[in-house]
Amino acid sequence: MTDLASDALDRLIADLGDIPVVTEEKVVRRRSRDFFWYSPILNAQLDGKSADLIVLPRDEQDVIRIASVCARHRMPITVRGGGTGNYGQAVPLEGGVLLDISGLESIEWIRPGAMRVGAGAKMHTIDAAAQAQGWELRMHPSTKRMATIGGFVAGGSGGIGSITYGGLREPGNILAARVVTVEEEPRIIELRGDAAQKVNRAYGTTGIITALEMPLAPAWKWIDVVVAFDDFMEAATFGYEAALADGIVKKVLSPITWPLPSYFGSLKPSCPEGKSVLMAMIAEPSLDSFKSLLGGRGTITLETPTDESPGRVPLYEYCWNHTTLQVLKSDRSVTYLQCLYPHDRVLEKVAEMRQLFPDEVLQHLEFIRFGGRVTCSSLPVIRYTNADRLNEIMRLHEERGVFIANPHVFTVEDGSRYKRADADQLGFKHEADPHGLLNPGKMRSFVSRR
Repeated sequence: MTDLASDALDRLIADLGDIPVVTEEKVVRRRSRDFFWYSPILNAQLDGKSADLIVLPRDEQDVIRIASVCARHRMPITVRGGGTGNYGQAVPLEGGVLLDISGLESIEWIRPGAMRVGAGAKMHTIDAAAQAQGWELRMHPSTKRMATIGGFVAGGSGGIGSITYGGLREPGNILAARVVTVEEEPRIIELRGDAAQKVNRAYGTTGIITALEMPLAPAWKWIDVVVAFDDFMEAATFGYEAALADGIVKKVLSPITWPLPSYFGSLKPSCPEGKSVLMAMIAEPSLDSFKSLLGGRGTITLETPTDESPGRVPLYEYCWNHTTLQVLKSDRSVTYLQCLYPHDRVLEKVAEMRQLFPDEVLQHLEFIRFGGRVTCSSLPVIRYTNADRLNEIMRLHEERGVFIANPHVFTVEDGSRYKRADADQLGFKHEADPHGLLNPGKMRSFVSRR
């Protein structure tokens, strides 16, 4: 915790009225963490950082009151959803209030192709509600069963489903966001269409999201498939072909090099010793076409409907950032990177990086659409030695045309491929958070005009 005087904390709590708060230090410290420990660099920088109290709004009116009280007291606010981020997005750098939005979980409506929900709604819950009406979320993170929709929009960029729909930044992937400003007299701003990007992956620095409208896709019966290959580049080549096959309906295509599958827990029986694998989610009507495209190049070792029931581990919890987590469960000496390959030289550059770092950078690709073109993101597992070598690995990638979104920094700008905050986000922060109270320190280019 910070050195916030107890009488200042008491005055703040008194002004909050009957809004629930938590001040027990152990609980506050635990909830002030996310998965930043994936990074040994962030682990050293953020370990021990904590809010002074947790505030739990029950509805939007509570959020408005909290925003007003904090503005009057000049109290920092860090908004938290499920706490499943990897970059310290939800870690308070300057103490203050940890605003837990999980109580804002209402489903306002579901219509053909769209839904409007509270920002604290669990993604697993709202996806199940949509599926009951024949629809599903276009994309979700591998932490779907824990993550909130507000946390995904504020801290994420894409995930399972991005092979078809691209990332959250693609036009149409966020329909609207309802935002409360942090001022003495808070305002409610409805951001529609492209304007909603003002809060996407801004780490909660540009307003408090209370509700979101998200697009839906037709719901499919998904089949989890694992294909084993003798060689990783064979897995990558087939994955790329499947990604380009627009007639095959898919949700994930993840080539992963051996020995990473040896860490895959309950999936290990489907991961033969020494084999690289392609993990895929294929719509059931497309399964025959997927197999036909595969031909005799690999061996299907798993083919089963996606099962998200309690006690089961769906295939997507071995993809995206869960791949790294599966390894970290057994080996805390590794870390990871986030790369984006050039769409016009995907396989060429994958092979080049593999040759450049044969044992140090263990390849894990995720095929995606980016700006309408098929390419792949990469979340390789890195055998970590020290920060200098990690920075060297990133530099060597970028020198060779492979972009890096650095997951070992906690600011919006430095984690971006563009090394700057989007001007619209920076401008909107001045409007929505004029005192600079929202997640201070996470947007380093912001300087309060007050």
